Amino acid sequence: MATTTTTTTTTPTSMTTTATGTPRRRLRLRRFGDYAVLSVLAFVFVLPVLYLLLGSLKPSDEVLNGLSGFLPTHLSFDNYAHVLDALNSDSTGYFWRFMGISLLVAFVVVTGGLFVNSMAAYGMSRLKWRGREAVFTLVLLLMLVPFESVAVPLFYMFNEQRNTIYIQAIPFVANAFSVYQFHTFFRSIPPSIEEAARLDGAGPWRTFFAIIVPMSKPVFASVAILTFLTQWGSFLWPVLMVSDPSVRPLPLEMSVFQGQQPPDWGQILAFGVLLVLPVLIVFGFFQRWFVQGVASSAVKG
Repeated sequence: MATTTTTTTTTPTSMTTTATGTPRRRLRLRRFGDYAVLSVLAFVFVLPVLYLLLGSLKPSDEVLNGLSGFLPTHLSFDNYAHVLDALNSDSTGYFWRFMGISLLVAFVVVTGGLFVNSMAAYGMSRLKWRGREAVFTLVLLLMLVPFESVAVPLFYMFNEQRNTIYIQAIPFVANAFSVYQFHTFFRSIPPSIEEAARLDGAGPWRTFFAIIVPMSKPVFASVAILTFLTQWGSFLWPVLMVSDPSVRPLPLEMSVFQGQQPPDWGQILAFGVLLVLPVLIVFGFFQRWFVQGVASSAVKG
């Protein structure tokens, strides 16, 4: 009669713990290092904003005191009241008028840019026509041309339209970088969606507005935020084209306000906070779609 011997191999508990514990420990250390680096970078980026906010609430003689400027002492909203009072007459101009002009110009550039650049990108990415690759290459080359190199020729071209609101917006509606962003996103949309729409009788216009645009909210939000940021801080073009205080945008008015003597740094920083506030509001409104657009671009890239 044969006897069967069964041998059981037992793995020591310490070896199992070591085998599974070491990767987990390394993962935790790596995650801790990532959070530490991100925390330091966040602190570096937030520090100037914190100094701006605290300085706007402090007297002028306490703003430029080095590290002590971060101490929350003698805080008040007097600087904001002084800025609004100083810009509240026909001789100095009205703060809310400057703000309204900047908002109007930014609104025209953002809305017009979303319409023009998205349609141009759709035509170059989804429609088939001779020479589209050459046109897209030209768009990419235009991204390499800085605005400063064409500012003077544009100044002579539009010299008769100086001191108008629309001339502050028109040159910036069409934007090569925005076309590139839309083009990259549209190329990632499956062609089967457009083919199904074509079978249902939808033409290019209906396909674009009824199907492509609702699917492209993240890229629309990203382009809107980046365009608004660029346009809101525009300074060189208003300096060249605007000399009339009645059509002066807010960044240009801040430069004029800062040049007054003697400079009151508390009021200047309060002006800076009022200048940044609309940007924060726009970013907060489009934040969800902006994050989605950045995340989807990272995955596709």
